[in-house]
Amino acid sequence: MGKEKYEVKCEQCGYVSPKWLGRCPDCGEWNTFREEVFRVSSSTLRVASKSPQLISNISSSFSERFFTGISELDRVLGGGIVPGSLILLGGEPGVGKSTLLLQAAQNIARMEKVLIISGEESPSQVRMRAERLGALSENLYLLAETDIESLREQIISLQPKMVIVDSIQTVFHPEIPSPPGSLTQIRETTASFAEVAKEKNLPIFLIGHVTKDGAIAGPRALEHMVDTVLELTGVVDGGYQAHLGHWAAAYGRVVHLNLPGGRRSCAFLVV
Repeated sequence: MGKEKYEVKCEQCGYVSPKWLGRCPDCGEWNTFREEVFRVSSSTLRVASKSPQLISNISSSFSERFFTGISELDRVLGGGIVPGSLILLGGEPGVGKSTLLLQAAQNIARMEKVLIISGEESPSQVRMRAERLGALSENLYLLAETDIESLREQIISLQPKMVIVDSIQTVFHPEIPSPPGSLTQIRETTASFAEVAKEKNLPIFLIGHVTKDGAIAGPRALEHMVDTVLELTGVVDGGYQAHLGHWAAAYGRVVHLNLPGGRRSCAFLVV
């Protein structure tokens, strides 16, 4: 067992200060510093288990994209999903993040295994949504677990084509005393998922919550750890045409998306 220590850290960007500050000197946000607990391991450094290899001997097949079956999602991803990529999907509660990715999982599960990790909804709740979407499949697996070490074992054992984590704020590392959803937990669990994604050449979607200001929780901490950041924004008043030009100018790649399952709201995927 390691020794517990405390540090004061900005929840937005991860800046560490020896004492509490009203405003973060790095990102400029106010009242974002929180005291967090972490454990310093007393074990010796791990010896590297990998050896250097010639770049010419490395297969480039991992770069071949595959489609989700949702043309708008494939478009905003640049032509499909890249195996081994870590993708963060953020948005307001109820906007349709889980519904969208369940629809994509259904399409991929027609040929390959897909794993959905649910940390917020019960298996029966996910089953009800799948029935509504007609997404029941022999290749679609559900795991209601939030322990990152257990999740890694299950992913490696199942060897799915794609993994969906709903949501990253519910996953925790048992050796970190901070609660799930804290900046330390989010960074450590995201790093663990990234390691699995790269080692197994496996795409992993991370669903993330948004803060009261409309930003993905821990945005700067996560943006530098994932390969792609998507934002799903709902518009219910039909005024999406006015927003489209603004978002396209700000983000570059925006699509209009009609959510599956008969939802009336319109949504956009913003990179």
